[in-house]
Amino acid sequence: MSSIAIFGAAGRAGRAITAEARDRGHRVTAVVRDPRKAGDITADGIAVVRGDVTDPRSTAAIAPGHDAVVSAVTPASSPEALAALGHLDDRFFVDAADALLHGMTEAGVVRLVLIGLFANLQNEHGRLILDDPASFPSHLRPFALSHTAGLDRLRAADTTVDWLMLTPPAMLDPAAPRQGRYRVGGDTVTASGSTTLSYADLAVAVIDEIEAPRHHSTRVSLFD
Repeated sequence: MSSIAIFGAAGRAGRAITAEARDRGHRVTAVVRDPRKAGDITADGIAVVRGDVTDPRSTAAIAPGHDAVVSAVTPASSPEALAALGHLDDRFFVDAADALLHGMTEAGVVRLVLIGLFANLQNEHGRLILDDPASFPSHLRPFALSHTAGLDRLRAADTTVDWLMLTPPAMLDPAAPRQGRYRVGGDTVTASGSTTLSYADLAVAVIDEIEAPRHHSTRVSLFD
């Protein structure tokens, strides 16, 4: 049994990961912006705490005593909410990467699993999906660029933290049942790759990589 801190535990991905971890017998610290709005995820084996993934002091305070950290944080919960944000801090995911690496290094916690964004995968022509307006809405491009900057920060980091970014396909289905399976790919979306995955199976992949890490200091894509 491991102890896992999950930043963004109140979001769709975070809730699925929290449930999967608890169901497998792990202890979970659910890190959220406002614990008053996350009371429904409280259960045996889950402690809800306030935290800010972009604040090194916050990550350094939360990380100690855990075996792994998960980041399922996003500044908004849907494309519509992102569009309503107006100005998006283009350093959000860079600051999150810096804060997580700082806090985990200080605490001696090694394993970090993050949820990525399909828009910085490549299409079959070697072009980033975010650069193709036919495949990705232009008004969400600032969000995609911020996400990509965070990935670049992790790739450039000189760190002892063993990070992994799991990038789901374009569509995550909250209603689809848990199958307990998924496929792993690289940086390119292939024609044979499914464009959907359930949140439940994304969570399976995250906890699999904590229980028995197979990929190290890299980004991989996931498919149904």
